[in-house]
Amino acid sequence: MSLRTPAYAAHSATSQLEPWSFDRREPGPNDVHIDILYCGVCHSDIHFVRNEWNMSRYPMVPGHEIVGKVVRTGSAVTKFRPGDSVGVGCFVDSCRSCAACQAGEEQYCTKGLLFTYGGEDKDGSITYGGYSTQIVVDENYVLRVPDSLPLDAAAPLLCAGITTYSPLRHFGAKPGTKVGVVGLGGLGHMAVKFARAMGCEVTVLSHSPSKGVDAQRLGAHYFIATDEPSVFDSHAGSFDLILNTVSAEHDLNPYLGLLGWDGRMVLLGLPNPTPVAAFPLVFRRRSLSGSLIGGIRETQEMLDFCGAHGIVSDIETIPMSAINEAYERMMKSDVRYRFVIDSQPQELTLRAQSGSRNRWTSIR
Repeated sequence: MSLRTPAYAAHSATSQLEPWSFDRREPGPNDVHIDILYCGVCHSDIHFVRNEWNMSRYPMVPGHEIVGKVVRTGSAVTKFRPGDSVGVGCFVDSCRSCAACQAGEEQYCTKGLLFTYGGEDKDGSITYGGYSTQIVVDENYVLRVPDSLPLDAAAPLLCAGITTYSPLRHFGAKPGTKVGVVGLGGLGHMAVKFARAMGCEVTVLSHSPSKGVDAQRLGAHYFIATDEPSVFDSHAGSFDLILNTVSAEHDLNPYLGLLGWDGRMVLLGLPNPTPVAAFPLVFRRRSLSGSLIGGIRETQEMLDFCGAHGIVSDIETIPMSAINEAYERMMKSDVRYRFVIDSQPQELTLRAQSGSRNRWTSIR
C-alpha cells in the first residue's frame, strides 16, 4: 500500500504551483511517518521551482523546512514515538559511509545527499517535499523539536536556522567576537539572533537604512547602512567574522576590507561570481569561505540551543493556497522575515475532480 498525499506542485519552470496529489511510501522498519503541520518557504524553493539552477525535475513539490507530529513508526525505530514534535530539513538520506557522513557532516556527503525534494532515491523515485500534508523519513534524518518552541516559528530553523548557526559554531564565534551580518532577510535575521545569544558583538550591514530599527530589535548592537560608500573606509578592519547572506550580485571586496587581521567572511548566499582582489586577503591573512547547512548532529544541537534560548524565526503564516502570492512578495523582499505554510486549515483536504486534476476543499 501507499499513502495518498495532498500537495501543491509546480509542473514546469513557468507554471504556478497548484493542487496535486501523489503517493508516499508506507513506513518501513526504520521509517517515521510524520503529519506535516508547518513548512517554511525558503528562497531556494523559488530557484528550484523556476529551474534557475538547471537541475529541477517536475512535477515538483518543494519544501525543506518541515515540522509536524509523528503519526506512527516502523518496527525498528527507537528514537521517536507517536505524538513527538519533529522536524525534517534539507536532506532525508546520505551515503552514510564517506568521511563526511562518518564525521556527522552529512551535508558534505561526497557521494551525494538525497535532498528532501527533487532528489532521486535509491529505488529511482523522486522525492517530494513539505508543501504537502505528510512525509515518511528514515529516523536517522529526523530531528526532535523542543517542546518549548512554537512549531510554526520553529519551521525555518530547519534551513535558515542551521545555515547561519553552523558557520558561527564552526568558525569559533564566542563572547566578544565581532560579527558582521550582511543582509537582513530570512538568513540574516537568524544570524543576528544566534550571534547575540552566543555573546558576540553584532553589527548588521544593509543597503536599506530602514532595516536599522529591526536590526536592533532582533538583537544587533550596531547597524551600518552600506548605501554610503564611505562607511567601508570608516569601518575598515572592524570585524573578526562576517556572515554574508546576500544572494544578489554584489562586490565582495569592500566587505573583505572590513575584516581585521585573520578575519574571515563566510558566504551563505549564492551570488554570481565577482573578482576578488588578492591584496586585501594576503596582507591581513584574511579568508573567504563558504558554508552550506549542517549535519544531523549539528542541526539537533542548533534546535536544542534554540530551545534553551527561546530562539525562533520571525514569520508570517500563510495558507497553502497563498503560496504563489508569497513567491511574488519574496521576490520583492516583502516579508519579515520568513513565510510559513500552515498545513492545518480546513482547506487542506483534497477532493478528486474529473481527469487528473485535484483541488483543495473546505470539508476537513
